[in-house]
Amino acid sequence: MSRHRTNARSDRASLYDEITSKIIAELEAGRVPWVQPWGTAAAKAPLAMPKNAATGRGYSGINVLILWGAVVEHGFPCQSWLTFRQALSLGGNVRKGERGTTVVYADRFIPDDEKKRARETGEEAQAIPFLKRFTVFNAAQCDGLPEQIAAVAPPPPPGLIEPKVEALIKATGVDFRIEGNRAFYVPTHDYVQVPPPQAYFEPINWHRTALHELGHASGAPHRLNRDLSGSFGSKKYAFEELVAEMNAAFCCASLGIIPTVRHADYIGSWLEVLREDNRAIVRAASQASKAADFLLGFLPAEVAPAANEREAA
Repeated sequence: MSRHRTNARSDRASLYDEITSKIIAELEAGRVPWVQPWGTAAAKAPLAMPKNAATGRGYSGINVLILWGAVVEHGFPCQSWLTFRQALSLGGNVRKGERGTTVVYADRFIPDDEKKRARETGEEAQAIPFLKRFTVFNAAQCDGLPEQIAAVAPPPPPGLIEPKVEALIKATGVDFRIEGNRAFYVPTHDYVQVPPPQAYFEPINWHRTALHELGHASGAPHRLNRDLSGSFGSKKYAFEELVAEMNAAFCCASLGIIPTVRHADYIGSWLEVLREDNRAIVRAASQASKAADFLLGFLPAEVAPAANEREAA
């Protein structure tokens, strides 16, 4: 095995460990990384998905959690990010002494020795997954940026929130039933059930719950085809709940709804999954982004937020 491949695997494992350790520490402290205190004195930035200020593209997967955490931790007033070079290309600069935030880019590559082996054996070359690090800076850490980039976007009007969610539910075509006293998704019959809004102490929580259950429905075989076979209490079940929770948080942020933890009692099972597999949180966040993109893709044009392309840096 080449030294390059060994070093790449070692660095990749180290990066997974770094990310997972940070998420575990947050959960153990009773904080959920995908639920930040938007709308309070603890969070100066408006509720939004993080974007690259130079390209306008949205970050996805684990990078959303990393950047949301940095915004709250450092008190940044906006959700716009860019690399050192991007700041220079826009006529600005990162202020001296500012520390960046590390985000990651996942991809696959085929090493030269593997290409050679494939040619010699006639077999298909096997690609190796890798994570690449990038350092980005919040727009608030920069000087001289164009006014439209440095400006803080105002929060969306409250009156636009509920119509968007209602339009989304209808547009997905999912069999969505408002009845009973429990919220759940039934994979075998492909339908979602959520109690009526008046059953919730805070009506906004009905929308969060609806997006969580739609997240489960997105994993059906004829949609995104995730593994929904886990029984209650199993690691597969806990992993799928993790995906649905983050999907709801990502959808909420895109639609202007401040997300909360729907199932705080699952934190223990999530911790168990993360401690056993240092890649679980990265995979779950990636699948949650795919679920959110899938669902938000159904929004009618007249109520949809600006379309986000996804990139890492």
